[in-house]
Order: sequence, then C-alpha cells, then structure tokens
Amino acid sequence: MSYFKSRRSAVVARNGSVATSQPLAAQAGLQMLRDGGNAIDAAVATAAVLNVVEPMSTGIGGDMFALIWDKNERKVVSLNGSGRQAAAANVADVRKAGYESIPNNGAGSQFAVSVPGTVHGWETALNQYGRMTLKEVLQPAIDYALNGYAVSEVIAHSWGGAETIAKLNHRPSGKELLPGSAANGAPKYGEVVTLPELGRTLQMIAEGGSEAFYKGEIAKKTAEFVQSEGGWLTEQDLANHHSDWDEAISTNYRGVDIWECPPNGQGIAALIALNLAEGYDIGSMGAQSADRYHYLIESMRHGYADAFQYVADPRVAEVPIEPLLSKDYANRRRAGISGVKADPNVSYGDPMGNADTVYLTAVDGEGTAVSFINSLFNGFGTGLVVPGTGMALQNRGSLFSFDPNHPNYLEGNKRPFQTIIPAMATKDDEMWLSFGVMGGFMQPQGHLQVASNMIDYDMDSQEALDAPRFKVEVEGNQDVMVEEDLSPDVVKELEKRGHTVNVVSGYDRANFGGGQVISRDPESGVLTAGSEPRKDGSAVGY
Repeated sequence: MSYFKSRRSAVVARNGSVATSQPLAAQAGLQMLRDGGNAIDAAVATAAVLNVVEPMSTGIGGDMFALIWDKNERKVVSLNGSGRQAAAANVADVRKAGYESIPNNGAGSQFAVSVPGTVHGWETALNQYGRMTLKEVLQPAIDYALNGYAVSEVIAHSWGGAETIAKLNHRPSGKELLPGSAANGAPKYGEVVTLPELGRTLQMIAEGGSEAFYKGEIAKKTAEFVQSEGGWLTEQDLANHHSDWDEAISTNYRGVDIWECPPNGQGIAALIALNLAEGYDIGSMGAQSADRYHYLIESMRHGYADAFQYVADPRVAEVPIEPLLSKDYANRRRAGISGVKADPNVSYGDPMGNADTVYLTAVDGEGTAVSFINSLFNGFGTGLVVPGTGMALQNRGSLFSFDPNHPNYLEGNKRPFQTIIPAMATKDDEMWLSFGVMGGFMQPQGHLQVASNMIDYDMDSQEALDAPRFKVEVEGNQDVMVEEDLSPDVVKELEKRGHTVNVVSGYDRANFGGGQVISRDPESGVLTAGSEPRKDGSAVGY
C-alpha cells in the first residue's frame, strides 16, 4: 500500500484558520481572527483556553515556544518562552535529599520546577506581532474557567488516569484541579466543570500583564510554596525571567526548508533525521511499507542519539548546531545505517570530526502564521499546584543531567533540555506549512513522518495526520510502537530486520502524539487545515 486515504476532509478557508487539540480552544482563536486580530492573537487565545479545557497538558505554570512567519520580513523567527532553573539549583542538594536524578513527580519533584516561561512568552509574542491586548485574548479562557465548560472525551480519559489522580492528590492544593463529580475528583466525559482559582489567576494576568505573574502576589505564592516543599525557586528567580528571540534553524529536505526552534529544544533531532532520510528514495517505497518504516526509524534513532548528547542551553553550553545539520555529517552518519538490519546500539556521532503538551497553529488571511507549543511536560507537570491559583507547575528540570561533562548538566540560571518543538516549512521563500506534533519525545518523530507524508507522498494536511505513525521508545529499550492499522506483514518484516515491535490500539494511540497542520497556497491564499484524529481537536476556518 503506497497511499493512505483519510476518512475525513481537510478544512479549507481563505480568511484564517486555527487547528488544535480541543474544539473550544480552536473556536476561541478563530473568534480573535473574526474580531480583527491576527494569527498571533489567535494563537495566544487558543493556548490560554487550552490551559482551562486541557489543563493536564499545558498552562501558565509551564513553558512555550513559537515559530512565526513574519510576512513583512519574509522569514521565520523563533521565540523561546522557556524558563531557566532557579539560581540556587545544584546537584549536591538533590543527592543530599536521596536522589540520583530529579524526580518528575511526587516526593522530590520540587527540584524539577523551573521558572514558568509561558506568560512572558505570550506577552512577548503579542507585543511584537499581535494586534490585541493580553486582556482581550485571555477573556475566552477566563470565561470558561469561571462559568464552566463540558469536558471532552479524550481529555476526560487523561484526567481520570490513576497516575494523574495520585499526582494531584499528593498535596491538598491538587484538589483545585480535580473539579469533577467522581469520587476521585476526575471529571466525566460531558460533565460541566469550572476552575475558579485558575480563572481568578488568569484575570489577574489579564489586568496586570506578565508583571502580575512574575512579581507581586502570584510570584510570592509560587516561591513560598515551592520553598515549603524544599525546592529552590525564589521571587527573584521569577522577577529575573525573560523570553528570547532566536534565529530559527533549518534544513532543506527535497527542496523544502523545514524550520525548528534551536536548542535548548529537541527540534534539531527532527532535522538530523530528515537529513539522513533524504539519502533514501522514500517516495518510491510506499507510505506504509517496511522499507519506509525501517529507514525512518533508523534515521530517527540516529537523530535522537545526537540530540541527547549535544542539546543544551546554548547561552550556557556550546552546542554544535551547524555541524550537526551539515549534509556531510549526514552522509557520514548514514553509512552506519543498514537496509536489512536495525542497529541494536545507536550511538551519537562526532559532528566536529572528519539531544504532555498542547500544540496549535494559526494562519490569518494576510499570511502571518504561527506554529505554537505550550506544555507542562508530564501530565499536570510535577503535580505541584500553587495553593489558591489553580496553577500546576511544570517538571522540565527533571531533564537535566547529573554528568558534569554533559552540556545539559544541572546548573542555576540554565534552561533545561526541552521536548516541546513547533515546526514550519517554506518553499521558494513562501510559508507553506505551519505544523507540529505534540507528545514528549514523539515530537521530532512526528515532524519527520508528517513532513515525509506531505513531501514524499503529496498528502494534504488531514491525510498526513490520519496516516499511521511509529514511535521509537528513545528513553529505554528503543522498542518501536506502531498502530494497529499497519499490515501484519509489515510488522513481521520489521521484526525480521531486528526491530522489537509493539502494536498499539485504543486510547493508547495518544502515544503517537497530537498533530495539527495548516498549509497555505501562496498564489490563492487558500488555507488547508488538518487536526489530529487521535485527540479531541478540530481545525476551523472562515
């Protein structure tokens, strides 16, 4: 089978489009467009509503990144809205507490809390490229938090998971994010819930801007709570925070420039994998063939081996971005990939010789586009909910290394390795795709597969997302997960080549991430949007 046919059509529009993982959030973004806002206004409104309607995945206690197509300058710009670790952070304190790495939830997770970068990132994007105020774009989220909304199906399933409930129940303030009627506080599918503490916090931010978040009452509550748990975060750490504009990084894949945010994000892993895959005639292999799966899996494993070794905060450590993305380096690395056998021990290369989430995208009728990702990392982050705020704090700090020779070594005022990555693609200096696939270490893998679907097989936005995907378990034994739609014959062939394959179905398909894609025809301005079938989301436009 060389082609995958979607069961639903993409959404086509001319005046603007938004795609994300929950329909109420997508509609909030679309309303900003209809009210005269642009894609950036729509993106922040959408992200804020997602904080309310999908609170396990994202929020003001987390981080954000964005790629923005600046239609006037005709270039992709990168916004790093991630926070740094507290100034006092150090390995000795963690070891003294009895841990050899930072726990990402439960006891010890106070060390995983880095400064939440989301709110300043929202404000920075709006100030530079938006038309609306923070107060205007936060209003839909505030309304849903205070007046209620009905919980959608996949989100209800995630909210009610045993691990999620245990995490929130670890401390009394976690009850603020357990508003449901079930005995454990989880909301049921279709149940109307409110999040009043979160709504009041969003109101304070709407009135006072990021200053109200990083200084004053919210900052005081946040710092005091983290310190009461034995963590490092201080009011000064919060007051010192700022977002950064960066140069986006890219590689050319068969005539298309694919763009990612630079490290400390893991987007470079997708670009390395694309460079490797470009050396194979993927388009002739068939979209669901064993050959295509094998070469993309091996390319991705090599991309991750390099990312885990080299990705860190480039403002603190040296990250060899250009050497890692060179085609010569890809040629050298590709020599280690066999067409008949999986490599059981993929190691990182030497580029100098001879590293839970929501994703959304918005594009307006004038051509401005934003690829936007916002996350707490794991579900409800650390599970640390600042009392009286409804805000769960992220656990990004758990990704720091304790190896003093590693560039991602834990240090104060340093940004950790980040999994959240938006993407974009341009052709002939025109914005073509604003896309992304949320889901931890699935994200570069999703970028690789969605880009290949659209470039190698000419799929549209919805087809590219509906097509079955694989996921390499990069954190452990490097088993490969595939979806039940994949032919059993292909599974057998992959196993014959040395891959350990696990077939996944049902709600477990969330392991394959949540993608959104909007493409733009530069001649007609027509937008074609697709939304992840494995989530509750939708693509909307007008």
